[in-house]
Formats: sequence, C-alpha cells, structure tokens
Amino acid sequence: MHQLTFRKYLVLAGITVFSTAGDSLLARGMKELGNVSLHNFSGLLLAVLNPWVTAGILLLLTFFACYMSALSWADLTYVLPATSLAYVLVALVGHFRLHEAISLTRWLGIALIVAGMGFVTAGPSVTPSHQHEKSPDALPDTASQEIRS
Repeated sequence: MHQLTFRKYLVLAGITVFSTAGDSLLARGMKELGNVSLHNFSGLLLAVLNPWVTAGILLLLTFFACYMSALSWADLTYVLPATSLAYVLVALVGHFRLHEAISLTRWLGIALIVAGMGFVTAGPSVTPSHQHEKSPDALPDTASQEIRS
C-alpha cells in the first residue's frame, strides 16, 4: 500500500494553495479587463499581458505540475477530493479580497464538498488492484502463482 509521506502531503497542499492563488489572481486580472470573448483572439492574447493574469497563469502552471505529480502516485478519485479545501479558500478569497457575495446555498454546497473529502481521504490513496499495475517490480499474476506453487 502506498503511504502518504510528508512530501506527498506537501504536494497535496501545493495543489490547494497554487490553484486557489492562481484562480484568484486570474479572476482579479480579468475583472480589471472586463468582457473578453473567445471570438476575439487578440483580446485574449492582450489579457495575458495584464500582470494579475500573468501571475495567475504562472501559479496555475505550478498547480498543474503538483497535480501531475500527485496523479503519478495516487488515484484521481483520491487527489481531487483530497484537495477540495481549495473550494473553501477560493470562497474566502472571493468574499474578502474580490468582494464577491456568497449565498448561504453556496456555503452549504462548499461544506458538503469538504465533508465528502473526509470520507474519500479516509481510504487508501491507490486502489489495491491499480497498485500492482503501477509497481515496476510487481510480478505478473501467472508468475507469482508459479512461484507460490
């Protein structure tokens, strides 16, 4: 069974922090720019020149690197819920820094997501059958049965 080490916890924390910070900076920059359409490609390219948007993109690239790292040693169905604390952080940043109004219904939805995180993270980070496939030194089932015989 894969054990979560301090380094792996740091990667999960990195996913949470970098996604929250990146999304928040990106939102701030885009609010400064106003409406940008997918049909106006030059407007999208100019948006990247906004320092808030650029910083947000760089943090989201860091998030993506942490996310890829986590997916190399844990199941997607573990990683995504394990990092759902980002929903709480995004709501707090949205409310206090971006001055967004957050309804009680949204807060309840965020609370349900975080409660679900508790259930998911209580189990193993890798499903047992998947663990054998990923292990480079695992023997095929037929070979391991022959050795036991």
